[in-house]
Amino acid sequence: MTIKQTLATVTIAAATSLGSIWGYSQYQQAQLPALDTPEQVAHALFKNTNYTAAADPVDFEKAATKAVPAVVHIKTLTKARQANAPNLQNRPLRDFFGDDFEDMFGDRGNMQPQPQRGSGSGVLISADGYIVTNNHVVDGADELSVTLSNNKTYKGKVIGKDPSSDLAVIKIEASNMPYLSFSNSDDVRLGQSVLAIGYPLNLDVTVTSGIVSAKSRSLGINGRQSKTPLEAFIQTDAAINPGNSGGALVNGNGDLIGINSAIASPTGSYAGYGYAIPSNMVKKIAADIMKYGSAKRAYLGVMFGSSQMTEEDRQQNNIKDGDGVYVMEVAQNSAASEAGIQKGDFITRINGVAVNTGTEIIEKVAAMRPGDKVNISFQRNGAEKTATVTLKGETGVYASLKEQAVESLGAAFEAVPKAQASQLGIAGGVTVKSLSPGAITDQTRIREGFIITKVNNQKVTSVDELKQALQQAGSSAIISGIYPSNPQREYRYALNDLQ
Repeated sequence: MTIKQTLATVTIAAATSLGSIWGYSQYQQAQLPALDTPEQVAHALFKNTNYTAAADPVDFEKAATKAVPAVVHIKTLTKARQANAPNLQNRPLRDFFGDDFEDMFGDRGNMQPQPQRGSGSGVLISADGYIVTNNHVVDGADELSVTLSNNKTYKGKVIGKDPSSDLAVIKIEASNMPYLSFSNSDDVRLGQSVLAIGYPLNLDVTVTSGIVSAKSRSLGINGRQSKTPLEAFIQTDAAINPGNSGGALVNGNGDLIGINSAIASPTGSYAGYGYAIPSNMVKKIAADIMKYGSAKRAYLGVMFGSSQMTEEDRQQNNIKDGDGVYVMEVAQNSAASEAGIQKGDFITRINGVAVNTGTEIIEKVAAMRPGDKVNISFQRNGAEKTATVTLKGETGVYASLKEQAVESLGAAFEAVPKAQASQLGIAGGVTVKSLSPGAITDQTRIREGFIITKVNNQKVTSVDELKQALQQAGSSAIISGIYPSNPQREYRYALNDLQ
């Protein structure tokens, strides 16, 4: 099974308790007269009660009949890539496992790479063949095959992708296609019955039912694809399995309220909860991709505490209690900063709608574009204030993140003295003086004494230049350098997840 055949998975542990729901209390038993027949018992129990018969179960037949033709099966093919010839600077197995690893198996240069096939789902959103799906379904694919529920197959083309939200839009050359209408995901309510439709486990189209069990969930999984992840999932207990990625979550009318994207599971298969990207976010991002080729993301430029923080975490971060969402930090030159929002404020409303978590704020801002104006209500020192914020296309710079990139490396650094640099034949560099747990020890075989000379081919000669280069690199970087004992050989290491 390839990566494309699986949904992004999140392991969630939970404990529940179930109390007794059957049986009378002693008081109720004592008050019942001596009765002989079931009819008499029923009459005695309900004669003074406004009894309402149980509601009929929700009938999803019409919703399924409407939605199924618009949900498609996407099959992907990633062609085999010819491996690079082994050399001292491009041998990841050797770098990770040691110098003798490849020698154990002899010359692997003649090994032929194999093509990879994947499977997922998608949803037609227009009569002329536009389809929305997950980015992780089509990312890296060379060929796409799209099959409808009537078994007609078309060749698909990627129009654009948005790793931040894990969404993508593809297109087939067709007309008069069945398609789903977007419903307003803000109107989705807890306990609402829903259907999940897709092609799980490489089966034909499959429909499962459940309820909405939570909204505005943030799982942290899109951070694997983007340094600015966008998450505000609808959580449901409808059965979702690998292959459902990109499929539809619909309401009782058969209208689209979400795109299924992830499952909470210790095994990778259905074990309780699935997660869908809300339709309002899907609609905006899909429209951007169809018009511009990419998503036009708007940013407020505010950092919030996670809703999963413990009380100890809150105390360590000096997060106070109050109504709304506590602002931990405001990015410099951001939309929020220019509107006067400050660290310590509590954001209470966005365009008049109450918000209680940072994820809810992110979800509402994600439905807007750079340049849009938004009214924000917030509390400062107990006083209610409002501000009109003009959203921007970038986050701004968080002061707390300036040091984070270097700290995440898990090392202490020192500039190379000019005399030593001249002796080694380099313009300068930064020596790794000591190592502790961090990205360097987790992802590379760098040892103490290593001299960093470049970050993404940008020369560094001081610790400040190293910090600046890493900040500009974002969430990943290529670090180049030498060991003093062998200055003729340059080493290159890839570092990821630096923010």
